[in-house]
Amino acid sequence: MDNLKRVMISLPESLLDEVDWLVQQENGNRSQLIRKAMRLYLADLRRRELREEMKQGYREMADFNLLVTHEHCCRDELTILEKYEQGLVEPDGNSSA
Repeated sequence: MDNLKRVMISLPESLLDEVDWLVQQENGNRSQLIRKAMRLYLADLRRRELREEMKQGYREMADFNLLVTHEHCCRDELTILEKYEQGLVEPDGNSSA
């Protein structure tokens, strides 16, 4: 474990009562509970920040992604249309020439 530093914090009495109840349930101590809560909070904060960065990236790339998707879909649709038209002209798949 990292070197521990002692800090002093102020908590409302009602919050401290809840902390003490939890500590008693988990057979731990206040410091352990507060360290755990701080780690969870920081991890959640990092996840939210990453999610926002990803959303921004998707927004910035939206026009490009739509263009690529449109071009890809159009090519596939043309290929399907060509095969369909070929099937209409040559239903057995053989060349009539």
